Amino acid sequence: MQQPPPAPPVLEGVEWVRPGPTRRQLRNDVLLALVLAAASGASLVLYRAAGYNQDGPWWASLVWAAAMTLPLALRRRFPDVIAVVASAAFIAGAVLYLSEALFSNIALFIAIYTVGAWGRSRRRAFVVRLVIVLAMFGWLLWSLIYFSTVQEVAPELGREGFLSPYLAFGLVNVLTNLLYFGGAWYFGDANYRSARERAALEQRTAELAAERERSRRQAVQLERVRIARELHDVVAHHVSVIGVQAGAARRVLSSKPDAAVDALSAIETSSREAVTELHALLGTLRADGEPEPTASTLGIAQIEALAAEASAAGLPTAFAVVGEPRQAPTLVEASAYRVAQEALTNVRKHAGAAATADVRIRWTSERVELEVANTGIVRRSAGEAGETAGLGLVGMRERVAATGGELELGPRARGGYLVRAAFPLQSDGRRPATNGDAR
Repeated sequence: MQQPPPAPPVLEGVEWVRPGPTRRQLRNDVLLALVLAAASGASLVLYRAAGYNQDGPWWASLVWAAAMTLPLALRRRFPDVIAVVASAAFIAGAVLYLSEALFSNIALFIAIYTVGAWGRSRRRAFVVRLVIVLAMFGWLLWSLIYFSTVQEVAPELGREGFLSPYLAFGLVNVLTNLLYFGGAWYFGDANYRSARERAALEQRTAELAAERERSRRQAVQLERVRIARELHDVVAHHVSVIGVQAGAARRVLSSKPDAAVDALSAIETSSREAVTELHALLGTLRADGEPEPTASTLGIAQIEALAAEASAAGLPTAFAVVGEPRQAPTLVEASAYRVAQEALTNVRKHAGAAATADVRIRWTSERVELEVANTGIVRRSAGEAGETAGLGLVGMRERVAATGGELELGPRARGGYLVRAAFPLQSDGRRPATNGDAR
């Protein structure tokens, strides 16, 4: 099926231009013109058989019928020109007594209607129709006034009296023409408005479809960013553990072989865990289309094991839980675990060999707080660490912000560094306040 050309955008304050007709519409116009021409010819035969309009020759009436109807085949392409041609042919046929009154009126109505419905310029369409209507009424009024003095024309209509039969006849003609031209004008404009509203609806539909596609792509990008953040956490955590254990194994390899074996075993375990998590993450990134969200079983309950792992890796880490554990949203569970993992990784990387860590989880009725403190030396400020340490602190902030929580980090007054994250247990749109300052 022939598709219409794309409609120009409907912009506020800018005149909308209706797109040109399709091939199907042009074929329909040609068919309409041929049908009206045939019907007009048949009507002329009936008129002549009834004794009307016998002054002109046959060929002149046929030429008039063709001029009145055939140009309608191009009415949607050149609506202004076709309306002027049809109006001129209508007046000429009436003046020369060549016309018939049925299909010629239909053709003229369609021509004037098309100017309103398909005119490219609304100002030109208004002017063309106004000129045609004024010319038609001027011709009608002149004819009524002229023939009012000719008694041989319609002698049965008396001219005497305030409201004579002839005057009543003239008023009926004026009213009929008002309805005729007013209807063609109104319905043409209504069709144009309908086409404009349809184009605006199609434009909004296309914009919504494009917005949905942009949202889908944005969701994909956000998911990939999330996976990249997970990737950073996994690599940073396991590589730091491997580095610490490798250094320990190197120092005690000759003096304490058993301790070296334990360190190498820890390296092996951490390597296997890293490979398993990396395989899952990279498999998701390599998948065609939209990546599937990766479900994780790591949550607040596993933070204790994370602290024990840090202790085994050479970072003495205390762990404590305050309050009664509660059910937390999945996003809060995963975010809290990753924040604790990143904080302990940073302790191993930046706090020095003599550092110790303290991990605390505090449960309340409305939120859960995670604190990771260390007693090591701070090698860089919080701002510098956030900018030079890569994605670590940025990832923490994004994770906490995604849950509607708050993150506090910085050097403690009595030495060391503190990371405190507060996560709401219910998504009520409120941002929780943080109790206390960095200690």
